[in-house]
Amino acid sequence: MKCLLVADIHYDLRKFDWVVEMAPLVDLVVLAGDHLEIASMVARPDQAVIAQKYFRRIREKAPLLLCSGNHDLDVKDGNGELTARWLGNARFLDIPTDGDSHQIGDTLFTLCPWWDGEGVKAAIAAQIARDAERRPARWVWVHHAPPDGSPTSWGGHRSYGDVTVRGWIEAYQPDIVLSGHVHQSPFVANGSWADRLGRTWIFNAGHQVGPIPSHVVVDTEGPQAYWLSLTAAESAMLDAPLARPLPPLREPPEWLASMARQGARRLA
Repeated sequence: MKCLLVADIHYDLRKFDWVVEMAPLVDLVVLAGDHLEIASMVARPDQAVIAQKYFRRIREKAPLLLCSGNHDLDVKDGNGELTARWLGNARFLDIPTDGDSHQIGDTLFTLCPWWDGEGVKAAIAAQIARDAERRPARWVWVHHAPPDGSPTSWGGHRSYGDVTVRGWIEAYQPDIVLSGHVHQSPFVANGSWADRLGRTWIFNAGHQVGPIPSHVVVDTEGPQAYWLSLTAAESAMLDAPLARPLPPLREPPEWLASMARQGARRLA
């Protein structure tokens, strides 16, 4: 399975266009939160309408999984906690999202919402515990915030990760966690797009300017992960211990090179 991870699009329609273009070239697309942008001049209900149209276009080309980020929260639930209620409409497009657990082949995906309070946090904990009981060959979590204390959550001066998520990872040891949230992590000293906690691989592609999002492609058959950005391209072997610095990607496989060539045409 070739899985494309993008997060933190922040209502940049150029980046959404790129994902639509890349979707047919992979087996699965994961958008790990912050689809919308709080500071945009476009009202968030209007942003949500446009984002849903992009979700539909992506889903027409490849399976799509979503989770919410902090910029996506729009209403309070019965406990007064902010949630991304609008994102639930994606289910009408056959797109699993916050709170769903979705299995593709031998891989179970646990899709976690952004938690704003104890109620949603408890719901995530219960969801993870349920999925642990039916864990198949591979277990992947999608959660917008990476774990605290990881290079994938390093902002240059401190960690912006989630302490609770780190505890869950240490307790359950999923195979992979796909995240975002901390834009700078892959681009600053002591930060990274990839990390490992025990047996768990953690990925955060970061955020870059321009029409092409920095992104991670996980090839479970490789098994290998690739990070591509305007500044660098690196790779990590998933069946080997993590060793830093991660090696530069000098000879990408043809399918990945094809993605890069197609994306480069957008910059021409």
